[in-house]
Amino acid sequence: MLAIKDEIFEGLFPFAPHYYSHHGMEMHYVDEGSGEPVVMVHGDPTWGFLYRNFIPLLSQRYRCIVPDQMGMGKSAVPQERSLYRLEQHRANLEALLLDLNLHDITLVLHDWGGPVGFGFATRHPERIKRLVLMNTWAFAPWLGGPFPRLLEIIRSERGEAFVLKRNGYLEPALLGTTYHSEKMTTSVLEAYRAPFSTPESRLAMLCWSRDIPVQESDVSYAEMKYIEKGLSQFSEIPILLVWGMQDPVLSPSVLQRWQQLYPQAVTYELEDASHFLQEDAPERIVQCIETFLKANP
Repeated sequence: MLAIKDEIFEGLFPFAPHYYSHHGMEMHYVDEGSGEPVVMVHGDPTWGFLYRNFIPLLSQRYRCIVPDQMGMGKSAVPQERSLYRLEQHRANLEALLLDLNLHDITLVLHDWGGPVGFGFATRHPERIKRLVLMNTWAFAPWLGGPFPRLLEIIRSERGEAFVLKRNGYLEPALLGTTYHSEKMTTSVLEAYRAPFSTPESRLAMLCWSRDIPVQESDVSYAEMKYIEKGLSQFSEIPILLVWGMQDPVLSPSVLQRWQQLYPQAVTYELEDASHFLQEDAPERIVQCIETFLKANP
């Protein structure tokens, strides 16, 4: 178990840890509040800490479930690389949510949390009541335009040393795609760094970027295509699109793709937010989500 399992990071993450054992590996999750479940799924290179400002307010009326993807946050860090593919991440989330026996779920998805969360949703649509999509995708091949320089480096031969040995990805990714970088204080950055203190602990970050399906020969292309084909199942349920419009990774063109797919969706555009919009405008986003949930009981 990681040394940070009981760490609350100067009070920024004061939530009791919960663990689910999946194939002998401990998956950490936050479980706060009661009522209909709101499941918030993070991507790369973050962990459940990303939603720390969402949980206190939403848990007053809802049951907030915030898992850490395997290899991230307070979850276990397996060293077998095949365990960091999209299909396995989806299976991890699926096992947790089925074990908790959740129904009437509102899924809040960001970044890689989109493909992982939709991987669960497309297999269990009867459990999904609402969707909140934030700067995410679930399409193959990649729709986000040219890869940012950081992703190109990680996907190259020198990416291994860059991520694992030099830890060259985490901070540039966070600071480079947060519009209000002044909000990324020393305490906040320390919390994001904490799970990735050794080369061995950074394996998930390396594998996520390399797993983005670009062409049919890529390992996770078939899984992403399967997920994409199931997206139409949600064309009649309430959907909220919250988008940081300054995102260089998933541009507004990806938002337009979601709007075409889900014409019933309500869209909330944040002109002063980038990819990590949860850091840029947490108060506005939480208020928007709360309004959306109340309007769609």
